[in-house]
Amino acid sequence: MTSLDFSTILPEALLAAYALAALMAGAYLGKDKLAKTLLWTTVIVLLIVAAMVGMGGRSDVTGFYGMFIDDAFSRFAKVVMLVGAAAVMAMSADYMQRRDMLRFEYPIVVTLSVIGMMLMVSAGDLLTLYMGLELQSLALYVVAAMRRDSARSSEAGLKYFVLGSLSSGLLLYGASLVYGFAGTTTFSGIITTMQGGQLSLGVLFGLVFMLVGLAFKVSAVPFHMWTPDVYEGAPTPVTAFFATAPKLAAMALIARLVFDAFGNVIGDWSQIIAALAVMSMFLGSIAGIGQTNVKRLMAYSSIAHMGFALVGLAAGSALGVQNMLIYMTIYTIMNVGTFAFILSLERDGVPVTDLASLNRFAWSEPTKALAVLVLMFSLAGVPPTLGFFAKFGVLNAAVDAGLGWLAVAGVIASVIGAFYYLRIVFYMYFGSEGEGVTSRMGAVQYLGLMVPAAAMLIGAISMFGMDGAAGRAAETLVGQPAAETASAEMPAPATEPQPVE
Repeated sequence: MTSLDFSTILPEALLAAYALAALMAGAYLGKDKLAKTLLWTTVIVLLIVAAMVGMGGRSDVTGFYGMFIDDAFSRFAKVVMLVGAAAVMAMSADYMQRRDMLRFEYPIVVTLSVIGMMLMVSAGDLLTLYMGLELQSLALYVVAAMRRDSARSSEAGLKYFVLGSLSSGLLLYGASLVYGFAGTTTFSGIITTMQGGQLSLGVLFGLVFMLVGLAFKVSAVPFHMWTPDVYEGAPTPVTAFFATAPKLAAMALIARLVFDAFGNVIGDWSQIIAALAVMSMFLGSIAGIGQTNVKRLMAYSSIAHMGFALVGLAAGSALGVQNMLIYMTIYTIMNVGTFAFILSLERDGVPVTDLASLNRFAWSEPTKALAVLVLMFSLAGVPPTLGFFAKFGVLNAAVDAGLGWLAVAGVIASVIGAFYYLRIVFYMYFGSEGEGVTSRMGAVQYLGLMVPAAAMLIGAISMFGMDGAAGRAAETLVGQPAAETASAEMPAPATEPQPVE
């Protein structure tokens, strides 16, 4: 391994070194004393690494014989994941400390999960893909069952582990089929075996199994069954983490796989992703209507939103990938704000997640209620919030790709799903009088609610430059397969990663 090779994984290596050092510190210096310090140190480290990745000004390169790709696409996803994970951890600190849930292992396991996500979005090989995915998944299994004295938390961790193991098995089986028929595990090698856009039956089956395995990770229907139970049973800070960075990582991994390894056969995988998108949008929108627990409601909301993000991928174009990245970034911001609010809800010191407890909340907390209203409108896709432009972007990409029927389905599903977001607003402003709920927030948690809410309105003017950065990331990803093969289905890349010597 050359020094230049090592430089391509420097952010991941720094995080891994920090996680190992933090683990040793916690083991030898007293875990109870270090828990809070480690959490805030981890937040700072994640933000520093995010700044290093985002402002490094590095060129696009590949390392380790094409197994690891450091390009604009991976850097965009990594910055959002790192900032999202840091934000969730920071706003959860007060909640966990008050309820005696803060353990020194928590920030370390989250850091290991983030390293797995970073490997996922930079994967250039089926082996790297699986290593990153399992590192992320194993860490998430642990934090889901973090409250060992809670039967619901243990049940959530066990369900997630069993179904996650099943999805990993399907993914591995699909990868073995692709390797058997393509004769290589690198994405660049796989795509060269599909001359003329022809996909053998064995590779097609392998692709289907791999997409099924990854569909579990993004909670796409019909592989969503774990999501409501895990969201409800896991500790609320863990649920907030599940709803943000891991979703973006899994969606970016799907994009990396289908474009880098199967970019010559867009017509084959686009149909699969479009079907997953339609089912996810409608089930998430309809099933969420009957929910009375806000965490389960957010689980179905997540399923529906993953369907909308998949619409962008189904378009099979740079525009679709660009709008998918924008959508997932905005979705992450919205969920940070929403879960900052959910974390603050309590009655007599006990956490509350029942929707009915929000009755007349706006009468006692008008500022917080207004922020939640903006976030709910954005999640529902009501103009002029950023959520509206996010949905408009992916639907526009579908129309541009000739998938008008998919865009129409998205509009219908969005209208249906708006019901349960607006129902939360109704409870807060017009609900019946009864036993209220207290919103207890520290300064960081308050910022976690207010900043995303403000961003949903201010961002509609400028998009904070996301469109430009996401556009460059999409061109880099979608252009790679076109440059490596004779296919003329996709535009040439703006910048092409150069292999490391």
